[in-house]
Amino acid sequence: MSIAYLNGEYLPLSEARISPLDRGFLFGDGIYEVVPYYAGKPVGFNPHMTRMANGLAEIEINCDIDLAGWNELMSDLVERNADLGENLGVYVQVTRGADVKRFHAYPEDVPATVFAFAFPIKDPEPTDRTKAHGYKVNSTEDLRWKRCHIKSTALLGNVIHYQQGHSAGQNEILLYNEAGELTEGSSCNAFIVKDGVVITPIQDNQILPGITRRIIIDSIKAAGTIQIEERTITMDEVRNADEIWITSSSKEIAPVIELDGQPVGDGKVGQVWEEAFKIYTASKFDY
Repeated sequence: MSIAYLNGEYLPLSEARISPLDRGFLFGDGIYEVVPYYAGKPVGFNPHMTRMANGLAEIEINCDIDLAGWNELMSDLVERNADLGENLGVYVQVTRGADVKRFHAYPEDVPATVFAFAFPIKDPEPTDRTKAHGYKVNSTEDLRWKRCHIKSTALLGNVIHYQQGHSAGQNEILLYNEAGELTEGSSCNAFIVKDGVVITPIQDNQILPGITRRIIIDSIKAAGTIQIEERTITMDEVRNADEIWITSSSKEIAPVIELDGQPVGDGKVGQVWEEAFKIYTASKFDY
């Protein structure tokens, strides 16, 4: 049975309860993170929790748990849920808490609600491209809000887009803005490869500052064997790319072999993906 954490108490996940007046429930007024743990070792713990702190500051939620406190809490959850498997994701969420009434403005002197739980995640993809799973995705215009850099629990826009892909039997949806420029996926960041160069959209309010995205960029730059750029990418470039990747904490680097029913490149997992994934795999525990 999965053991969760709620406001200072460890308890079975099925028994965790919050007030119906919690602002996370009423407004999606909260911030969350998901940190993967492989054999008890986290990937990107520090940048994940720095992003959470930045998100909480952006929407003015006070939480008295510091970095050491989060590390202790999440490590404890991993230990308590060892029976779920060797590889776990830890979901942590902080909402503004429960007021005595429903009111749009931020309440004062209301303690935040802190919730966390662990769940099994899949094993990493094999680094051999001939054995890796290729993803199939569709594309559509990005209709979410204009503050996608905040990892808010208000994910309905993302959920609607994800459902579009799911209903069509696809693994994801790639999104583009009104100018026809790639933003990201409904639950991931995006990269393309053209003529051996790895390219990803610049970090702005249109995309989430993905931790896996950051590790990929930093580790590729450090290795120095692959050229990588952060810049605006048109959907024409996406459709003519040699490779497309979608990246997240749970997917790591997922190679896309089909976009809108058409093969990406030669329709197989690419050689640049293989090299980049080996670089990422060798360095992912360093963050």
